[in-house]
Amino acid sequence: MSAIQNPENYLTKRVLSMEESQTMRITGLAKKMKAEGKDVVSLSAGEPDFPTPNFVNEAGIAAIKAGFTRYTQNSGIPELKAAIQAKLSRENGLCYDASEIIVSNGGKQTLINAILALVEEGDEVIIPAPYWVSFPEMVRLAGGTPVTVTCTGETGYKMTPEQLEAAITPNTKALIINSPSNPSGAVYSEQEVRALMQVLEGKGIFVISDEMYDRITYGREPFSPGMVDSMRDWVIVSNGVSKTYSMTGWRIGYLAGPEWLIKACDKIQSQTTSNPNSIAQKAAVAALQGDQSIVEERRKEFQKRRDYMYKALNEIPGVQAALPEGAFYIFPSVKGVLGKTLGGNVMNTSADVAEYLLLEHNVATVPGDAFGSPENLRLSYAASIDELKIAVERIRNAFS
Repeated sequence: MSAIQNPENYLTKRVLSMEESQTMRITGLAKKMKAEGKDVVSLSAGEPDFPTPNFVNEAGIAAIKAGFTRYTQNSGIPELKAAIQAKLSRENGLCYDASEIIVSNGGKQTLINAILALVEEGDEVIIPAPYWVSFPEMVRLAGGTPVTVTCTGETGYKMTPEQLEAAITPNTKALIINSPSNPSGAVYSEQEVRALMQVLEGKGIFVISDEMYDRITYGREPFSPGMVDSMRDWVIVSNGVSKTYSMTGWRIGYLAGPEWLIKACDKIQSQTTSNPNSIAQKAAVAALQGDQSIVEERRKEFQKRRDYMYKALNEIPGVQAALPEGAFYIFPSVKGVLGKTLGGNVMNTSADVAEYLLLEHNVATVPGDAFGSPENLRLSYAASIDELKIAVERIRNAFS
């Protein structure tokens, strides 16, 4: 049987309009190089280097031993929803009924469920840049148009009310806000969030608030848009256990919002993946209800690493980094390196810089192009101090 010629002709426009995840691509290439025996230091992965806490693992093991391995309620088991309700009330000041919460297979699914339920062809979604790589691609997958608003280091990589106002059109359906931010580590203050919500008030525009890193902050506590009373019915909050509890592979995320929207997400989920993993749900209950001291211990360790990276990177000529207020990424500008010839090649964009660092100096980073900021690199400090020191020294040598 002959091979299909030009197979891209048979793919849908929605697939062809999407880009591959650069973080996944770079991480995959770094792992391949490591498997080949190369001494690669990876600062590309978006996951903690700490193991899942033992008490969480034990809850998962207990679920297996108890035979909790069958289908559950599509939107999540009642005890996990109750744990999520308690967490949102205790830590975020948000009160939701169980009917206003859905549990999904990771934070990505919660977000795509919400976007698929709200966005269709002709709709615009405002996304501040730098943004998490999947935001615009999810909007495109739903048939919508991502409208990116460029935010620079001068505003702390945060969108201003004036920028938001200027981006709104009659086709605007939603705003996606991510605080603490992946990739910049920026955290919107209460005053900043209220100012943005004031712009949206009465305009019929939804807010999808990705709060996945809300427990990993350094002095500035994030403020959820769901806390603004006048916008309560227009805000959808996404979170999960992946980053806070080092449970990236367990795949548990959750969404909180108006009951009618949660029902729509429930419908979508019932026809795509069905319920989230039964064992992981039990483990997530343990994570949310268990001893939270380990979360604080790890946050302090991340802060030590952040402080080291901030100081060390700013000592490298051509590199300028802002101090992250949350998450475990630092997003330095490499504008001072662009246009130069390194390793025999001209560094036109941060993608060129990232490829040079990986292939010539064995340091894996993610180019800012993927985040809508072509003059930056994203470096994850979810690695040991020793690894970070090696990576910084290699970057210093690469740029010298």
